[in-house]
Amino acid sequence: MTNRLASSQSLYLRKHAENPIDWWYWCDEAIELARQEDKPIFLSVGYSSCHWCTVMEGEAFSDSEIAEYLNRQFVPIKVDREERPDIDSLYMQALQLMSGQGGWPLNLFLLPDSLVPFYGGTYFPAEPRYGRPSFLQVLTQLRDYYDNEKEKLDNISHDMLTALQQAAEIPPQLKAMGQSSLLDDGLLQRGLEASIRILEPEGAPCFPMMPYAQTALRGTRFELDKDFVAQPRCEQRGFDLVLGGILDQVAGGFHRYTVDATWTVPHFEKMLYDNGQILEYLSNLWCSGSQDAAIERAVHLTISWLKREMMAPEGYFYAAQDADNFSDPQEAEPEEGAFYVWSAAELHESLSDEEYQALEAAFYSSESGNFEGKIVLQRRHSGSLSAIAEQALQRLFSQRYGAEATPETPIAPARDNHEAKTRVWPGRIPPVTDTKGIVAWNSLVISGLARASVAFEMPDDLAMARRTADFILDHQWIEGRFYRLNYDGTPSVLAQSEDYALFVKALLDLVEAGAEDYLDAAINVQAEFDEHLWSDELGGYYNAAQDTRGGAIVRERSYTDNATPGANGVAVCNLVRLSLYSEELLYLQRAEAVLTAFLPILEKMPQACPSLFAGLDWFQNATLVRTTAAELEVLKRRYLPATVFKVVNQLPEGAVGLVCQGLSCLPPARDRSTLLEQLEQSQTRTGIG
Repeated sequence: MTNRLASSQSLYLRKHAENPIDWWYWCDEAIELARQEDKPIFLSVGYSSCHWCTVMEGEAFSDSEIAEYLNRQFVPIKVDREERPDIDSLYMQALQLMSGQGGWPLNLFLLPDSLVPFYGGTYFPAEPRYGRPSFLQVLTQLRDYYDNEKEKLDNISHDMLTALQQAAEIPPQLKAMGQSSLLDDGLLQRGLEASIRILEPEGAPCFPMMPYAQTALRGTRFELDKDFVAQPRCEQRGFDLVLGGILDQVAGGFHRYTVDATWTVPHFEKMLYDNGQILEYLSNLWCSGSQDAAIERAVHLTISWLKREMMAPEGYFYAAQDADNFSDPQEAEPEEGAFYVWSAAELHESLSDEEYQALEAAFYSSESGNFEGKIVLQRRHSGSLSAIAEQALQRLFSQRYGAEATPETPIAPARDNHEAKTRVWPGRIPPVTDTKGIVAWNSLVISGLARASVAFEMPDDLAMARRTADFILDHQWIEGRFYRLNYDGTPSVLAQSEDYALFVKALLDLVEAGAEDYLDAAINVQAEFDEHLWSDELGGYYNAAQDTRGGAIVRERSYTDNATPGANGVAVCNLVRLSLYSEELLYLQRAEAVLTAFLPILEKMPQACPSLFAGLDWFQNATLVRTTAAELEVLKRRYLPATVFKVVNQLPEGAVGLVCQGLSCLPPARDRSTLLEQLEQSQTRTGIG
């Protein structure tokens, strides 16, 4: 017997279709039912590759006694956070206000009339353990509280709604503290230093933190304080990624994070958004001068994984692969990481003595393993691997995927647990892949591929990026509106701010990589972004359009960065770049309006908004270079993060380039060395250090 989620397009929602819980999806009908029957709403938010979401689905949400009580006393609603990041963002903020922490699964109890939460948490066990009460105990206590403490609930509701509204508008007390100007050199310096500081080792767990790493890398252009030398910390973050167990050293693709402090044992899910950002970061790191063979290998491996396992036949990329997989079709529940690890006995059986010794010389390994008796491969050294070590890894690839598989052979995904268990696989049973396409995450991959195509001179990667961009341009609009998701060719859910901002960025990155024909598309998408999500009153972009179905109770303008960059920060970078490409000052004025709107955040919370500081860097140091096609081929492989290049047919006689800052240009550069000298000066003209 299935519930109404069985017909959902979302893999995450369908995973709950056989729960005895009478789940609703987020819709007006469910909310109206709660109001009519005077029942609190139990809102549960998660995503398909979330490990603890999977655990709770198999425990508490599959328990018949819990389900019977929940169905009778509450209206249960499930939300896929990847479908509705606006709903997730608002209620995650509410949980953080309540408890000081957050995470997924995100479980909240809402008052039906106002949809304001009055209690929340993350994982609730079916039985009391880990120092937590059972989920049924939580449910019974909260229903009693709802029935008998109406006055307290009203006070909680009022205070929470006020707090959420203030957070959405930036609290007045924070605004009053602002003293800086957008042209204050010290403001940008503090932001760069905050991002550099985030890259300092702080123990477990270890996340890539790509928005911070990208902004920290911008700091390599400046003479900062000796405690904030950016290049070595940025290089170390790159080596942590490409040498660590967070990279699938056999088949490519980065896992979401590691549970330890040494970047060894990952939490094994692979998210598209991480991989797109890491590709771009490693490519920028390479262009900044950190040209180690281990970086190049990781980039090539990851692009192979994207083509082999994550690209739909239509040209877009799938969202994620689970952390868990079945080792045997008869297993009731999948096992975390089984697809990716080996026992010492398996390695001895699969490899010749020479291959085993080469693998042992290149990777940390021991007979006892480093993850529950198994081995996660982590490299000992940077640089190239020996031919024998690479041969050993190819044997492990064949063991995992089947003897006939190659890194270039496309592999059809397992779309759900049933398919994973019933299809005949030539190697191990793979993790389930969430096959929905998300515009924002696809855009991150387009940017990563575009930059890699330049850094490593790989035109095929640019062609792959173009194919994905073309798919989005051709398939994600319905009746003139941009849509966020694609389910097997069907667009769904109106685009949100991160979709607009990151897709405009992706289109501009294609232009920068040499695909100039995407500039008009970027201008058109930006115009739609401005029309539907711009706040005339407050400045900046709302997370979702006003006419989004089932909108959140408060319209947020997200300015913080998390695993992905904040939309408003990305938008500032885009607007400055568009002003340079088009020489239209209205874009620059709008960029200034966004930065002004969030100036109190830049001043008082620099650790929260690295992408806004990237935008501030563009605003203060934006440089336009008019040059020849031949010079551009050399210049675009350098790391010049606040520069736009335009190929022109005519330059002053004898000049190879013209460097312009705002409304003025430097004297024509007559040779490449002069051009580079002018570029370096223009890129650092804020006077930091």
